[in-house]
Amino acid sequence: MNDLRRWTIVVVFAVAMAWMESAAVVYLRTLVGAVNPLATPLPLPQALQWTEVVREAATLVMLFAVGWLAGATARCRFGYWLIAFGVWDLLYYAFLAAIAGWPKSLQDWDLLFLIPLPWWGPVAAPMTIAALMVLCGTLITGFDSPTRTVWPSWRVWTLSAAGAGLALFVFMQNGIVGVLGGSFAPQAPPGRFNWPLFVVALALMGAPVGAMARNAALIPWSGLPGARRRRLPPPGRPGSSAGAA
Repeated sequence: MNDLRRWTIVVVFAVAMAWMESAAVVYLRTLVGAVNPLATPLPLPQALQWTEVVREAATLVMLFAVGWLAGATARCRFGYWLIAFGVWDLLYYAFLAAIAGWPKSLQDWDLLFLIPLPWWGPVAAPMTIAALMVLCGTLITGFDSPTRTVWPSWRVWTLSAAGAGLALFVFMQNGIVGVLGGSFAPQAPPGRFNWPLFVVALALMGAPVGAMARNAALIPWSGLPGARRRRLPPPGRPGSSAGAA
């Protein structure tokens, strides 16, 4: 199976999973009164909180599994996981809007995740990260190979990891501050979203994308994974340099 077919299958899986995720969230939030988390009585009942946490963990396992099955190497598995996660997250909000009419804009706030602490933010923030993940995963799976690598240095990945940690802090800052202060409110959104800090985090997370795009631009087309190489005729045959001499 070639790289394009694998990429397509992973994307199709992520699309189907995004619809199931959106439908499940609509069902769950309807049980507590509203799809919009800011209009939902919080906190959720204890039983539903644990149901949601387990569902989110199961979602991560499924996304990891499809990446593992699609890739042949550790790098490719990581790339396909990024693609699956990104497409799933992007279309989750698109399908949620189609099913329930919410979110109405990219600036609407959502309770994004519950593991390990509640994540809050406008839907534009996780969608931006998701788009970056799809781009990064596509560069890895489409251009990286054992013979012609575009894989960035460990320093670049360190910058990206620091950006991911910073983004997690922005999403979970209310919960983190509450835990440190001993007055943890499980599902209370912060007063505002820290866009300046998030933009810094996004730039750091995008470092591997820039490095891989630059490396890929330096690779001859004949060196790309799956590229068709022209066969040279054997010496002495018409069209060869020996025969022409």
